[in-house]
Amino acid sequence: MNPMTYYIAFKSILAKEVSRFTRIWIQTLVPPAITMSLYFVIFGNLIGSRIGEMGGFSYMEFIVPGLIMMSVITNSYSNVASSFYSAKFQRNVEELLVAPVPNYIIIAGYVGGGVARGLCVGLIVTLVSLFFVPLQVHHLFSVCLTVLLTSILFSLGGLINAVFAKSFDDISIIPTFILTPLTYLGGVFYSITLLPPFWQAVSQVNPIIYMVNAFRYGFLGISDVPLGTAYLIIIGFIVALYGLAWWLISRGTGLRH
Repeated sequence: MNPMTYYIAFKSILAKEVSRFTRIWIQTLVPPAITMSLYFVIFGNLIGSRIGEMGGFSYMEFIVPGLIMMSVITNSYSNVASSFYSAKFQRNVEELLVAPVPNYIIIAGYVGGGVARGLCVGLIVTLVSLFFVPLQVHHLFSVCLTVLLTSILFSLGGLINAVFAKSFDDISIIPTFILTPLTYLGGVFYSITLLPPFWQAVSQVNPIIYMVNAFRYGFLGISDVPLGTAYLIIIGFIVALYGLAWWLISRGTGLRH
């Protein structure tokens, strides 16, 4: 197959994935906006007014980047997990496996769909946040790079979850018991500098800390962790998860329901 054929294969998978979540936009794009609006009202206006400033900014300004990142993480992950498992359940994925399409094209297509949904939801939540707080952007490149890399990372995570899942219930185990706790403890609602030294050290094991802080740096110019370290960790996880996803699909592990 020539490069143009590969491109057509990638574009076809990507178009299918984008069409899948845009066709049911009321279920995929509207709920995150409503959920984040509640966070803004409850944590930002009601509780934030009592907390005061954090890191030199109002509490609402401080949590907005974390809430945007939380919505991107959740939607990137869930989009690929549910879509790939549905393809496996309906045996559509077997058609991809027998087709002359490289594994990296399959991965790129599904991950591209997850990134598209993550970025769409992130943009929607950002627009919603403007009704509550005037956003400032300290470093646009950091904002764009961090949200893109994070969306890729969790799209790969969703793909791996779908490969191992044996039922629709299995694709909710990781988000419920691992992803959600890590996100809430990832510095979305607080600065880790408020924690005792021991718990600061423990928090730095959580990779989401680095994503949230790199994203917050892009908006506010403050971060609890070194920016270079944050990007190294994010890219390292992307490489590791991509390698695992490629290996699993190459072996056909868990792909036949």
